[in-house]
Amino acid sequence: MKLFIAEKPSVAKNIADALKVKEKKDGYFDGNGYLITWAFGHLLELYDSKDYDEKMARWKLDNFPFIPSAFQYKVKSNPRNRKQRDAGAAKQLQIIHSLIKRQDVDAIVSACDFDREGQLIGDSIIYNSKTKKQVYRLLLNEWTPKEILRGMENLKPNEEMRPLLHAGLSRQWTDWVIGINLTSVATLKFQKGRGKVLNIGRVLLPTLKVIYDRDSEIEQFEPEDYYKLNANFQTVESHVYQGTYIEEKAKFKEKSQLEVVQKQIDNQPATITDKQVEQKTEYPPFLFNLSNLQGYITNKYKGWTSDKVLKVAQSIYEKKFITYPRTSSTALEESLVEKTAKVLEAVSTDLPYKEEIKFLKNKRIFNNAKVESHSAIIPTYLIPKRLTSDEQIVYTVIKNRFIMQFMPIAKYEETTIKTEVDHVALAGFFQTKGKVQITEGWKKVERIQTKDVLLPAVEVNMKVKILDTELSTHATKPPKKHTERTLLRVMETCGKSYKDEESETSEAIMGTILQGFSIGTAATRADTIKKLKDVGYITTEQKNLTCTALGKRLVESFPIKQLFDLEFTGRLEKSLFDMEKSKISKNEFLNEVYTFTNDAVSTIKGTEAITIRNTSGGESNPATLKDSLGKCPACGSPVIEGVKGFGCSDWKNGCTFVLWKNDKFLATMKKHVTKTMAKTLLTKEVIHIKGLTSKKGNTFDAYLRYQKNPDNDYYSWKMAFNEKELAQKTSKG
Repeated sequence: MKLFIAEKPSVAKNIADALKVKEKKDGYFDGNGYLITWAFGHLLELYDSKDYDEKMARWKLDNFPFIPSAFQYKVKSNPRNRKQRDAGAAKQLQIIHSLIKRQDVDAIVSACDFDREGQLIGDSIIYNSKTKKQVYRLLLNEWTPKEILRGMENLKPNEEMRPLLHAGLSRQWTDWVIGINLTSVATLKFQKGRGKVLNIGRVLLPTLKVIYDRDSEIEQFEPEDYYKLNANFQTVESHVYQGTYIEEKAKFKEKSQLEVVQKQIDNQPATITDKQVEQKTEYPPFLFNLSNLQGYITNKYKGWTSDKVLKVAQSIYEKKFITYPRTSSTALEESLVEKTAKVLEAVSTDLPYKEEIKFLKNKRIFNNAKVESHSAIIPTYLIPKRLTSDEQIVYTVIKNRFIMQFMPIAKYEETTIKTEVDHVALAGFFQTKGKVQITEGWKKVERIQTKDVLLPAVEVNMKVKILDTELSTHATKPPKKHTERTLLRVMETCGKSYKDEESETSEAIMGTILQGFSIGTAATRADTIKKLKDVGYITTEQKNLTCTALGKRLVESFPIKQLFDLEFTGRLEKSLFDMEKSKISKNEFLNEVYTFTNDAVSTIKGTEAITIRNTSGGESNPATLKDSLGKCPACGSPVIEGVKGFGCSDWKNGCTFVLWKNDKFLATMKKHVTKTMAKTLLTKEVIHIKGLTSKKGNTFDAYLRYQKNPDNDYYSWKMAFNEKELAQKTSKG
C-alpha cells in the first residue's frame, strides 16, 4: 500500500478524488488501496538558539556569533504563543508518523509542491520519522485528476531530489544564521536596550536599498526647463494638423533658440516634403510568471498587494483551476502542446470572438529554453463554477493572458509627416505622427482601447500654410516612486535593466531570470515586501512604496554594506539555484555563509554605537524635523510622518498626538488620512473632503475638524456639511 503525503488538506482531497478514495478518517483518507494524508505547510521548524544553549535565552553581544554544529528541528510553535507547540501541527505529525509505521505501508510518496520549499516540507516530515521504507516523489504542475493519474505512472525515487532538498536546507539555514546573528547583534548594538528589534535579512536589506535608491534619486532630482514649438498647418482643403519643430538635439534648453525660429516662420508658407506610412505589429504580452502576475494585478486593481495575489493564486491552484503559480517562466514546455490545445478548447467556449482563436505552436508560447522547473501560469481544462470575487479576478486575468496568445496579432498603421517652411533656412523641420489601429486582434480579449491619432489625407509636395504657433515651457520629471510592480521586476532581474512588462523581454534579461540570478525567488518576493512594511522599513501611499525614516537610517548607518548589494544577494540566490542542479555542494555554500556571518558580527561589534531608532508614530530624530507637516495642536512640536500615522516628534517626552493613516472613522467612509490632508488640518484646522461614501453607498462632501475631547487626552472627528455648521458643533465640544 502506498501512503501519499500532501502539503495541504485541499491537495490531499484532490489526490483522493483522482484515486477514487472516498473514506475520510481523522487526519487522512483511506480506501482503494491508498492512504492519503497531509501537512499544513511546515509542521517542523528549526530550533531557536536558546533550544541549543540556555545562555542564548538572553541576548548578549558576547554570545554571538552563534552557529549550531548541527541544525535540529522541533514541532512548529503556536503563532499566538511562541512558548507553546502548535497543537494541530503536533497531532497531524503524530498521525503521519503512525501511518508511515503501519506494516501494510510499503512505500511513501511525497506529494508536496514541486519546488525547494515543498521538497523541504515533505522530507523533513518523512525522514524525521526515521523510516527505512522506499520514498517516491510525485512531481506535478497542476492538481487535475488527469495530471495526478499521469504523475502516478511517472513517480521518481526521492533520492533523485536530493539536490533540491540541499538547496531548500541551505536557504533555510542561511536565513536562520544571518537573521539570528545579525538581527540580535544589530539590535543590541544600535538600539541600546530600547526593546525595538532591528530585522536584518539577506533578502530584506537589498530590497530596502532598491526603494531607498529610488527615493534618493527623486530627492536629489533637479528639474530642468526645456521648450517646444508647435505649429498648426492648414491644407488647401482646410484640413488642420499639428507639427512639432525638431532638430538633431533631443530638447531645446534655451527659449531664445525657438523664439528666433518662431519669428522667422511667421506667416510663411510650408511644404510637406516627406510622408512615411508603416504598418506595425503588436504581439500579446508573454504568458504570466508569478512576478508579472503580481505586478499586473497590483497595478490594475486598487487594494491588492503582491502577497495577496500569491495567496489567491495558490488557492485557485489548489482548487485545480490553474497550473503551479510560483514559477519564473513565461513560456510552456514543448511537451505540453497537445495538452494546451485541449485547455484552449475548454476555456474558449462561448466567447464572442471564438472564431478568431486559432491554436498554434510557436517559440513565443512553447520554448524549453525559457522554462525552468515549472512552465508559465495557465488555466487547466477544468472550468470553475464557484470562485470568490478575488479568485475570479486572478483567474480571469490568467485565462485572458492565455487566450491572447492564440488570437490574431494586433496591427496598426503609423504615419509620419515631415513639413518644411518655405523661404526660411532652418536647421530643423516640423514632424507630425499619426496612429490608426487596423487589426484589433488579441486586444479584444480585455477590450484594450488604443487611441487613434487621425491625420488628414495629405501627399508629398502638398502646399500648406501656418495658421498659428505656440511656444510652450516644460520641465524634466523625476523618476517615479517604486510600486510593487516595478519593485518585483527589479528583484526578479537583480536590478538589471529591462523593457516594460507589456513589451518583449530581452533575451539577456530572460536568461538572467532563468539562471536564478535574482533577489529571492518567485515564491518569496511577496513575503519580503510584506515584511518590509510590517517591520516599518517602508510604507505605502496609494500604490507607491517609499522608505520610512527608520528605513533610511538603517541603509545609511548599518555597517554591513554587502547585505545591501544586489550583486552579493543575487550571487547567493544563484548559488542556491546551482545547488539544485548539483553544480555546487551544500557544504561549500554554507561555509561561505558562515564565514560572512562571523565577519559581519565582528564588524558590527567594532562599529561605533550609533542609534537606529524604530517608532510607530513619529520619531525625534533631528534628520526628520525638516519634514515637519505643521505644529502639534497638543504641545506645539513639529508633526512628522511615521509608518502608521502623522505623529508628534516629541513623543519621547509623552506627547501622544497622532493622526492615524488608517483612521477607523474615515475608513467607514472609504477614506484614509493622506500627507496632504494632515498638513491642511495642522495649518488650517479644518479640511474639506470630497467623495466620502455613506453606508448606503452614496458619495458626499463634508468639512471635518480633528479636535481634542474636553474630558480626556483623546482626539476625535467633528463633521458637518458647511463650515458654519462645523464651527457651531466644535464650539459646543
